[in-house]
Amino acid sequence: MKIKAFVLILTYLITVNITNAQNTTLKNPIMTGFYPDPSIVQVGKDYYLINSTFSYFPGIPVMHSRDLKNWKQIGNVIDRPSQMDFMGERMTRGLFAPAISYYNGIFYVTCTDIDHDGNFVVTATNPAGPWSNPIKLPQVRGIDPSLYFDEETDKAYIIYNSDAPNNKPLYSGHRTIRIYEFDYKNLKVVGEEQQLVNGGVDISKKPVWIEGPHIMKRFGWYYLYAAEGGTSVNHSEVILRSKSVWGPYVPYENNPILTQRDLPANRKDPVTSAGHAQFVDGPDGKTYAIFLAVRPYEGDYYNTGRETFIAPVEWKDEWPIINPYSKEIKYSYATDFKEVKQKGALPQSGNFAHNLNFDKKLDPSLLFMRTVDSSSFSLSPKKGLTLKLKSETVMDFANPSFIGKRQQHLYSITETALNFTATKENEKAGLMIFQDERHFYFLGKSIAGGKPVLQLFQSNPKEKTMNLLTEVPVSSTQNQVKLRISSAGDKYNFYYATDKENWQVIKDNVDGKFLSTKTAGGFIGCIYGMYATSSGESSNNSASFKYLKYKGNDPMFK
Repeated sequence: MKIKAFVLILTYLITVNITNAQNTTLKNPIMTGFYPDPSIVQVGKDYYLINSTFSYFPGIPVMHSRDLKNWKQIGNVIDRPSQMDFMGERMTRGLFAPAISYYNGIFYVTCTDIDHDGNFVVTATNPAGPWSNPIKLPQVRGIDPSLYFDEETDKAYIIYNSDAPNNKPLYSGHRTIRIYEFDYKNLKVVGEEQQLVNGGVDISKKPVWIEGPHIMKRFGWYYLYAAEGGTSVNHSEVILRSKSVWGPYVPYENNPILTQRDLPANRKDPVTSAGHAQFVDGPDGKTYAIFLAVRPYEGDYYNTGRETFIAPVEWKDEWPIINPYSKEIKYSYATDFKEVKQKGALPQSGNFAHNLNFDKKLDPSLLFMRTVDSSSFSLSPKKGLTLKLKSETVMDFANPSFIGKRQQHLYSITETALNFTATKENEKAGLMIFQDERHFYFLGKSIAGGKPVLQLFQSNPKEKTMNLLTEVPVSSTQNQVKLRISSAGDKYNFYYATDKENWQVIKDNVDGKFLSTKTAGGFIGCIYGMYATSSGESSNNSASFKYLKYKGNDPMFK
């Protein structure tokens, strides 16, 4: 009887475990589109993720998850012009590589305003905000600062990329990793700066751009890990360790622990430029790495910017190996923990579609240029989003009437319904696909020769002008027109409709490489933008956008 009872109990336990077993497939990228330089922190069962936004406003989105798969934006770190604005800065400048941490009930974000304020720290008790005004850290000379809190000693440290020793680089890209002790109660550095890494893992090989550093402690070791090789195709992640937070740090003999630079260029649906990683423990207690990478449609051409990826980590001889079972970053990883979906969250991974309405409030993912001018737009159930025509253009380093969302797929469609009547030829409003001030296409409504027209412009990268690619007339009695832009890898297509479904091509197969990061330079991805301008002149006119629809359909997710 005892044996029979034991068998029954064992069978019951096995059955319960099988019944309760749950599987979640993590899909890469976990944040599609322009979400570069990820940083993550775990607080209990909650995960918070932030990314660079450069000169877009609001700055530094805060995403929340409980399963590392489903992410919901709960706020932005820089969401008030009184905190910071980026007027006069190019779109690819502004905020570089933020890092988020948590200690004793307080959230901390450190970041670099590359051209003006330098390194700074902000704090919040709620990651959704409000976040404090920035506290500048003038002694921290460099970029990519992150905080490490040593719970055993109740001390904090700030680690960052800095100049070569004595400001005398031995070669281009020669940098260092440095550290200060950080007074986390008074938000300032204390003591003397110390150099931890010179050049990179092996300075004899002239490593470049050691950056994005983090410190973590495990197995009695302090692990210092950072990106190396620059944020393009030679990107990688390397790691060193020490028994003291101050070093000396010894590099892992099998560095790098993550890179895609040595893989065949002709592989299917490649992921490239992987690096800038941070470790986090998943709901299953296993270690994962969050990092940036890109999905080019050809060579090093991509328009979606640097995206946020995830991969499992295996510890071997007390060293972490990212993506240990495959050289290539995979588009999905199976796990054995439960999926936790969040109500009201926009999808962020795989193929998806959504419709943004403008009857009540703007979604927190929508972006302005450099700051927000609340007097320049309004929302209503009848008209949707109404933009006043401002004299500023997207070619100026200012704050034009522009509100946009990220292009998150290589193959995507964005659509809006525009209500607008121009009174002068300088008045234009419509939909655009924007890479930077000198690389964009603009499909807008205006007038020419006294008659309403739709015009497709391409920016002139050498001058602050636009070139007219094509123009089509529209009825003078037709105030509303629907506009659509689609991307297909290295091509963009432009359409319009004056009724529900009768879409007409204005121009197709337009050069998409013109909008790639490789062509334009910089660090940002493409944005679909609703835009209204009076082209340098004053105007009392306005344009209304009823909705913004988006759909992505990339082949690697099918």
